[in-house]
Amino acid sequence: MRMLRETDEIGTQGQRDSGRRIGERITDTTFWRNEVSIEMERLVATCEKLNDTRRQLERAIAGIEGPLHIVQECLYHREKRQGLEQVHDAVEQSLLKEVAMLKECQDKFRNMLEKVRQQSKNCRATQHELETDMRNKEYALGIDNMCHQLNNFSKGLQFYAGIERYDPTVCDTERWAAASAATLQRSQSERAKAVQMLSDAENLVNVSATEIWDQWSNTNSAFTRRIAETIEIKNKLQLHLHKVQQEMFDVEKTLELLNKAIEDKLQPLRVAHTRLQARTNRPHLEKCRDEAQNRLVKECCDLQETMETLRSKIATAEGTHQTLLGVRAGLEADLRNKSTTLFIDRDQCMGLRRGYPVTAAIKA
Repeated sequence: MRMLRETDEIGTQGQRDSGRRIGERITDTTFWRNEVSIEMERLVATCEKLNDTRRQLERAIAGIEGPLHIVQECLYHREKRQGLEQVHDAVEQSLLKEVAMLKECQDKFRNMLEKVRQQSKNCRATQHELETDMRNKEYALGIDNMCHQLNNFSKGLQFYAGIERYDPTVCDTERWAAASAATLQRSQSERAKAVQMLSDAENLVNVSATEIWDQWSNTNSAFTRRIAETIEIKNKLQLHLHKVQQEMFDVEKTLELLNKAIEDKLQPLRVAHTRLQARTNRPHLEKCRDEAQNRLVKECCDLQETMETLRSKIATAEGTHQTLLGVRAGLEADLRNKSTTLFIDRDQCMGLRRGYPVTAAIKA
């Protein structure tokens, strides 16, 4: 009887110890399952943020195309400036700097986008490891929970001859725990990289948007200054042109008066010539050089000298008039060029740039 009691006690104690060990195993597995679940939730949230950042970078890259197109259009329009207006001024330098900056920002965004995509792949691979680990632990928990609930009165109990000599295990508990810890550590490491990358990407977008806006504003300021300079010079040219036209009018009036003066001298000269001609018909000694003859000769000389002086003044005035014509033509050409430049800078270029939401296009 004692032996029977001892054997019963051994069986009962063994079953009790096995159940307790299975319960401990359930506790350990549940702990690691929960740790994996929490880490996976955090990783999934980080992956979603990476996807949001990826889309933001893609929008930023596309958003730069608008400002870049506008800057290139401004450069294209400014190539149509005429004459001396085709100068490499501060506006052109600022536009070229803006093109370089926009392209550089696009390259930075593309590089960051590639890093974000690669990190997303790494995070998804780690997420797959966590999901596999959690599925395995859930499956193991299901088996151990079923085993923990078995007792002598459970249904479906079977004998499996030699099962105790068969060892299906692949590792010990330390290696098992280390594997779960390693998976968690890899996930935490990838998540930390992702968080840092999210911060870097956000900082890149913010800094780039600020730089682009500053350069955009600098270029607009350069346009404003250039437009003001062009208007000022154009006004001065118009004032100068008005003065030149007034001078031309005065010269033309002078020419008209000089020609009228010569015309007025022709008839008295004809009279003097006619008198001299008539007096050549005087007979013999009547052809003396009397005072009348001397005065007629002097009158003719005086009239001719006066007319010659007037013709000299006319030649000088005509030369001045030709010079003024050239000056006027140059001023009119300059004014046309200034007007063209003003239309290009103020109406075409600033018309494109004014009010364009450049920062919103980058940070949309």
